[in-house]
Amino acid sequence: MGETPSSSGRRADAQRNRDRVVAAASTVIAESGAGASLEEIARRAGVGSATLHRHFPRRLELLEAVLRDRVQALRDRAEDLLTAPAAGTALVTWLRAVVAHAATVRGLGPALTGYESDPEFSPHTTIREAAQRLLDRAQAEGSVGLGVTVDDVLQLANGISLAVESSPDPAERAEVLMALVADGLLVS
Repeated sequence: MGETPSSSGRRADAQRNRDRVVAAASTVIAESGAGASLEEIARRAGVGSATLHRHFPRRLELLEAVLRDRVQALRDRAEDLLTAPAAGTALVTWLRAVVAHAATVRGLGPALTGYESDPEFSPHTTIREAAQRLLDRAQAEGSVGLGVTVDDVLQLANGISLAVESSPDPAERAEVLMALVADGLLVS
């Protein structure tokens, strides 16, 4: 008896293989950038090259899947944080996740420039909406000033990501800068 199709129409084993490829690609891209070896991705996923290419005939399709997966994780994290007790702290926690994401996408954005992706998928809109909801809640709580805009907080996160990308330990340096941001962002 064979595997039954999942809600996406794929057999369960095929879906598991696809998920393993995307997870491995995310890790390898964080280490090596968007031009990471497809053979290394397949090896780390525990699948053959043919399996990788069956799911992702073109590198750009794999890169989009990685980006989609990461953006969904950020959206889900924001959703979870909307019920956290301290709204300002929740916003800063989420911004830390955004900075970590940006530090590990290593060239995904430029690699996908010009790629005709799913028109329903808009990473910038998804991130912006999540940030706005968290910011609104923090401002309503009074922990973030009313003059702070969603562009302000997203530009801070982006600026930190760009500033640390060539550091010997980008994650550590980003955490130092995020602590400074938190001190300046949150109202005492």
